[in-house]
Amino acid sequence: MEKTTVAKSIRSRKIARPNALYNILGTAWKLFIAPKYHVQYTFKKDFRKAEGPFFFISNHASRLDYIFVGMPLLPLRMNFVAGYNEFHRSHLALVFRLLRVIPKKNFTSDIYTVKEISRVIKSGGGVCLFPEGMSSISGANQPVAIGTGKLLKHHKVPVYCSVIRGGYLTSPKYNLRDRCGTVEVEYDQLFTPEELEHLTPEEIEEIINRRLYHDDYAWNKRKGYHYDIGDNGAEDLEDLLFWCPKCGKQHTMATKGNTIFCTACGNGATLTDTYELVPFDDTCVIPETQTAWFNLQREMIRAEVAEEDFALEEEVELGMLPEYELLKDQATSEIVGSGTLRLDRTGLTYTGTRSGEPFTFHIKSRALPTYGMCTDLSRFYTFLDGEFVEFYPRHRVVEKFFLATEEIHRLNGGAWQDFTFDKDCAAK
Repeated sequence: MEKTTVAKSIRSRKIARPNALYNILGTAWKLFIAPKYHVQYTFKKDFRKAEGPFFFISNHASRLDYIFVGMPLLPLRMNFVAGYNEFHRSHLALVFRLLRVIPKKNFTSDIYTVKEISRVIKSGGGVCLFPEGMSSISGANQPVAIGTGKLLKHHKVPVYCSVIRGGYLTSPKYNLRDRCGTVEVEYDQLFTPEELEHLTPEEIEEIINRRLYHDDYAWNKRKGYHYDIGDNGAEDLEDLLFWCPKCGKQHTMATKGNTIFCTACGNGATLTDTYELVPFDDTCVIPETQTAWFNLQREMIRAEVAEEDFALEEEVELGMLPEYELLKDQATSEIVGSGTLRLDRTGLTYTGTRSGEPFTFHIKSRALPTYGMCTDLSRFYTFLDGEFVEFYPRHRVVEKFFLATEEIHRLNGGAWQDFTFDKDCAAK
């Protein structure tokens, strides 16, 4: 008898609506996890007793968003949608199966996911989407994935939403250590079926981008909530903020304890437990918030990729998903090869090995809007003809690959363009 692969096992499931186990697990998380993060919630529109099919969407601040948005809605149940590759990880696989989570291959078309979402909606259930496709890297939103508007318009059912505030600050992407503090969640209705009927998919996505946009750093500059950042709160922040805003050099930033500084010119700041960056002295040049720093960094990369001869090369290890067993010890892939990853104006090229054999591929820039990030800024992934491939760079260049790839995609006319509004104004 032929052995069934993990992939086939996952994608042969017919997803039903959650059963009572959803409420049992949700109540346990509500009792033991919510108090730790001081989750506060408000309802502009209370839909907890809503009947019939619906979509629920939210900004994606952190890895705990499923708990932050799901707990206050109990006993209302939803089928969450999560990254397909996460179903291959042993510590998540059983929970996802019990809660009837729907798998989705991020940033690529996935007919299986669309069918299973339709199955739940047609049965009268609710589906929760985080339409950005990945939890925030910078502390603020990225544009929703192309196709979100088309999906919502097709089904024409009520769409509810939430905005999570403070979620990123409890577990920033550059360092996933828990930092307990305050999280606020605000709920509302985003679309009625009648509104979806009269809007185009593009208009729907524009409204979502505007309504869900949030910047945790700008928000907490006003709120002043304290987070348990410990004595190493800035550790690995240089993975995210790799450019010095004073001397302009790249990959010269370093961190120690709660400080970030440039090894070339001495520019630097101290991170407080409200996430303020306090300059060392009056000679230092430090943006108002980490998000402002990140946005300036993007502008610098945008100018860099505008040059025809732009290229970024890095030695990487290649990771893939094992066929017949789940990943253990919270691994995100299994190393199967090594080689060189090159990004230029045409797209992304890998040249190296896979399972001891020569292996190369190229993905055109218009087909590569961005990447996925399973954990922190030590690695990143994409899908090659539907197959998960993950890259482990030798140096700390992950965020530069992200920014450069996104800006090349946009420069070459790709569908996933940046926000049409001023992000700094939207955050205020």
